Amino acid sequence: MMVTRTEPCGKTRYRIYLDGEPAFILYKGEMKKMGIREGESISAGTEETIRSEILYRRARLRAMHLLEGMDRTEEGLCEKLRQSEYPEDVIEKAVAYVRSFGYINDARYAENFILSRRDSKSRRELEALLAKKGVSRENIDQAFSICYSEEEEQKAIQKILRKKRVDPKTAEGDELRKIYGYLARKGFRYDAIRQVIQNHTENA
Repeated sequence: MMVTRTEPCGKTRYRIYLDGEPAFILYKGEMKKMGIREGESISAGTEETIRSEILYRRARLRAMHLLEGMDRTEEGLCEKLRQSEYPEDVIEKAVAYVRSFGYINDARYAENFILSRRDSKSRRELEALLAKKGVSRENIDQAFSICYSEEEEQKAIQKILRKKRVDPKTAEGDELRKIYGYLARKGFRYDAIRQVIQNHTENA
């Protein structure tokens, strides 16, 4: 395999191209240690050592550092490592490592995500956000079965009504239609909206 290019991407880091394709990023000292020189070939064994030892160790440490600052989904962590240009096989191994110690857990992430936002967002909104973050349908459904109920949905609707300063007891036709439409577009079920507004008017 030929080192066709070594491209600086920082003061001490270089993007290494093998056979014309970007392969990985190494520090200057790592290049010297592994004998990486532009225009020279490297053995399959050398490439494997770079991936399984140098890059894997660095990706593992990077993954743990990323998780220190905030909880992340598995896909979110993979994407951050991709941005650092780690090869996919190295990313898979690094993520498997942190997962094995429980540092990353999409089911737990989904539960915490719902708990922290269920008082202001509909189930549909939360599902869409979790799916966008790469959480599986199975983990989403499981988290909702644990953390979300009809009562929680009604509390969220009540909070939005207070925030928008809408009082169902005094609101009339146009205002009620507007708030029904707004809540429906946010993904709240019609029955839940009707129940909250009905309870307000009955308790007036």
